[in-house]
Amino acid sequence: MKSFNPKFLLAALVIFATTLLYAQQPAMQYFRPNNQDGVNMFETPKTTDVEFDGLKVWVGGDFALQFQGISHTNVGDTLPPLGNNFNLPTANLNLDVQLADGLRMHLRTYLSSRHHTESYVKGGYIQIDKLDFVSPGFLSGVMQYTTLRMGMDEFNYGDTHFRRSDNARAIYNPFVGNYIMDAFSTDPFVEVTVQNNGLLGVIGLTNGRLNQNVLDNSDEGFVVFGKLGYDKQINDDLRLRLTGSFYSSNDQSTREDLYAGDRAGARYYGALTYSSSDFRTGRFNPGFMRAPNGGYINAFQINPFFKFKGLEFFGVYEQVSNGNSDFGGSFSQTGAELLYRFGANENIYFGGRYNAVSGEEADGAETKKINRLNIGGGWFMTKNVLAKIEYVSQSYDGAGWDGTDFQEGKFDGLVIEATIGF
Repeated sequence: MKSFNPKFLLAALVIFATTLLYAQQPAMQYFRPNNQDGVNMFETPKTTDVEFDGLKVWVGGDFALQFQGISHTNVGDTLPPLGNNFNLPTANLNLDVQLADGLRMHLRTYLSSRHHTESYVKGGYIQIDKLDFVSPGFLSGVMQYTTLRMGMDEFNYGDTHFRRSDNARAIYNPFVGNYIMDAFSTDPFVEVTVQNNGLLGVIGLTNGRLNQNVLDNSDEGFVVFGKLGYDKQINDDLRLRLTGSFYSSNDQSTREDLYAGDRAGARYYGALTYSSSDFRTGRFNPGFMRAPNGGYINAFQINPFFKFKGLEFFGVYEQVSNGNSDFGGSFSQTGAELLYRFGANENIYFGGRYNAVSGEEADGAETKKINRLNIGGGWFMTKNVLAKIEYVSQSYDGAGWDGTDFQEGKFDGLVIEATIGF
């Protein structure tokens, strides 16, 4: 007779506990569910069927674990060998509080991450969809289309941040890794979103800084960002979305972290690095502000999305340039995901993603190129539990990498990820 494996019992208890806890959660207004129901949701909707009947607290969490089996090489084949094993598990604690009718707070804490094993607050924000807490019906004609968000958290530039893994929250991401140029940062911000009959507009302001310090006042710059788009469920089978976003800073914003704001760390642990403390493996930051003559970021991103029955496409075209024209430099990013979802409630999917970055760090500099291919799929065992498997291949080309550890660099292999969100 086969011996009993306690791991199966532990897995069953985790799935049961998360499902039970989710069933007991209070309903939130204007809220993106932290499970399969939140997949392909971008901005939170301007309609809700939840009536406010007092303060409610949603206590949620995320858990992610990968088994990684990749290898890497470069021009000198000098990199340390990578083993096939588990990565350090990551976890989030999420608090969402319905404070008043149309007024909600969000707070996320990274309990453990690749970059920090200790717990620390990622960020949070206040979201306002009604002003009835001022007086009943106050500016209701405006607020039926308008959402206000403010806080120290990720702001709404581009659409890729809606599909990325945020430390352990990986349930919205159909693949394991994020995009190579990962537009994400937790800056102080205020933004206004307007939605009406499929039309979408966003305008916001931030200081472009990840770490705040009143003693160092050398950087008094600011960033304006925004988005225009159209998102419409045409019929039961077809949804269309197209958005264009911009990010524009002035010459005093020298500490921008648009592509380096993820303090939790990237996937593909140990790839093309000698140091276990390097948590940025697999992604790229243009880094104009670190250039000898300084610089700052101006960027735009275009994102088409369509879903016809189970067939789904998401695209990225992004251009980022150095605002300091005396020094110059620019990079472009393209990406395309094609997925097919099927099964009960589309709980199974397979597909691929292609992602490429190309450009120069300054006018006249040599070109750097990075290309990545992901092929894989996933299974939502429940709405809160997702298992993924993918093959990833990433290569570094162009004379701009000559003389660096990335010259003729490449990594590839299989990665399996299990994630829970509730």
